Formats: sequence, C-alpha cells, structure tokens
Amino acid sequence: MTLRTLFKGWIDHYFSDEEAVILLVVLVIGFAVVILFGRMLAPFFTALVIAFLLQGAVNWLQRRHVPHLLAVSLVFLGFIGMLLAMAFILMPLIWNQLVGLVQETPRMFASGQQLLDDLQERYPHLITPDQIQNWIAVAGREMTQFGQRALTLSLASLGNVLSLIIYLVLVPILVFFLLKDRDRLVDFTLSLLPHKRALMTRIWHEMDDQIANYVRGKFIEIIIVGTVSFLTFAFFGLPYSALLAVLVGFSVLVPYIGAAVATLPVAAVAGFHFGMTSEFAYVVIAYGIIQALDGNVLVPILFSEAVNLHPVSIIVAVLFFGGIWGFWGIFFAIPLATLLKALVYAWPRGIQRHKREEAAEALAEE
Repeated sequence: MTLRTLFKGWIDHYFSDEEAVILLVVLVIGFAVVILFGRMLAPFFTALVIAFLLQGAVNWLQRRHVPHLLAVSLVFLGFIGMLLAMAFILMPLIWNQLVGLVQETPRMFASGQQLLDDLQERYPHLITPDQIQNWIAVAGREMTQFGQRALTLSLASLGNVLSLIIYLVLVPILVFFLLKDRDRLVDFTLSLLPHKRALMTRIWHEMDDQIANYVRGKFIEIIIVGTVSFLTFAFFGLPYSALLAVLVGFSVLVPYIGAAVATLPVAAVAGFHFGMTSEFAYVVIAYGIIQALDGNVLVPILFSEAVNLHPVSIIVAVLFFGGIWGFWGIFFAIPLATLLKALVYAWPRGIQRHKREEAAEALAEE
C-alpha cells in the first residue's frame, strides 16, 4: 500500500461526508480568527463570556414574566454594581495587601534563613551549611528576578492605562447589547453559516448545556471558595487574607494543579506569621477542609453534568490552551477538551455514510 493510497483512504474515511468538510472549514476559520485576532478582539470576547454568564439570569427573569428589556436592564445594573464594588472595594484592598506583602518580603526572607539555621543546628547530618547557602542563593536570585518582573510589569502597566479604560468602557456597552439583541445576533451569525449544518447543530446542542453548566458553575465556585477562604483566614487572623483568598478562589480554574500551587503561599504566610505553632496547624487544616469540601461537595452540586474526561486529558488541555490564550485558555480548557471529544465521537466516517445510504435505500424500497 503506497502513501498516496493510504492518504486517499484516510480522506475517504473521515471527509467523504460534505458536512464534515463544512464543519472542518468552520472550525479552522474560527480558531484562526481567535489566534490571529484574539488580542485585537479581546474586549469583544470578554464581553461575550460575561454576557454568556449573565444570560442565565435574564432567562430566569423572563420565565417569571418579566419583559425582556426590563430583565436585561436589571441584570445589567446588577453587573455594573458588582463591577463598581470590585473596582472601589476589593481591588484597593488586594493592592494594599500586595504592597504590604512585597514590603514584608525581606523580613520573611530573614526569618526563613533563621529557620534554616535552626534546622541545621538540630539536624547537622541532614542539612549542611553548603546546602543552606545554596538554598539562600537560589532564593535570592528568585527574589531579584521577581523584583525585576514586578518593576517591568509596573512600567508596562503605565502604557496599558488606555487599554484598561477601553475595557472599562467598551466591555459594559458590549455586554448590554449582546444581552439586549441576543436573538438578532444569533440569527445573523446563523445566516453566515452554510444551510446544510445538521452536524454542527447536533454537536452544538450536545455541548450547549454542558458548556453553560461548566462556565457558570466555575464562576460560582470561584466566588464561594474565595469568600469562604477569606472568612476563614480572617477568623484566624492570617495577614493578607483577601490576597490569599483571591489566589485560592482562582486556583479552582486549574484542576489538580491549582490547589497544590495555592497551598504553598498559604502555608508560607501562615508559617512566617504564626511560626510552627498550633495556629499554623489550624490554618493548614482549615485550608485542607476547604479544598476537600470543594472537591467532594461543591463540585458535584454545581456541575450536575459531569465532564467525562481522563485527568491526563484535563491537564494536557489546561497546558495547551493556557499556553495559547492565557487566562481564558485555562478557563475554557475543559469545555474545549470536551468539545474536541464530542467532535471525535460525532465526526461522520465512511462506514457511517455507507450505513446511512443503505438505510435510505431500504426505506425507499419499502
């Protein structure tokens, strides 16, 4: 069997159906637009995601006989109120705590060095002075690089003030019109697609509820986990509670890895503040309980339709899509992986085409 014959057989098997070719073209064009023009269209994509999140509330109000425009206005005002609360209450608090953490870093570094010295005195056979010096040198280099990155980010952010203003103005406007004219925009988008789109329609119906369930559920999970973490850390008197709570809340975006990564700063701040005392153990245990309740109680409740993906597939999807699209890639990694899985299983193949033809011929004979 020659390579040409093998390639022709593969084409006949997977692309003999006209709808498969149409779907492939639509997918390629869609991914090309996102990859090539993603940065330019970022405000639109951000507004699209937010509108997708808010559409559930609009539908809920409409089911209770609230007029469409009034429902959109109420949901939009709630969104603006939450945005203002974040801008004037949450963000200044997080920023002040971040500045305080950066200022306290040298003291933490000195405390860590003293802790290593104490460990070396207690266990001289396990920890040598050379190892301590190597660890201190590595930590010093990391701190220097962190300071340089922070300085570069702060200087670069001066040039991004205009972009931030554009986001703050454009995104709310886009969200309002995406909610208000949703039906018209959907009809216009469908008019651009080929008329023969039964395969695309079937895959979309299969994925619509699952994606909506995942995105809204993940947003609610971030809010609940972040709020509970903040109240818990504040109860124990842990400094930088808001900053750590935001980190823990967003850590749920990355399955398996996020919880492990968020554990390090929580344990480090608790260790430097409380030392190796019972308060430190209480904070770590409370944080472990939050993670356990999130994984075993909250996630099953929020995600009623389980995403049937292997853990390796989830991690690969997070790494791949996160590397391409950053935050939004991580956020949508699991829905995108689920979409790819649905495409693989629903993709028409040559055998399926022959079966459909045989069924049609049998039906015609009858």
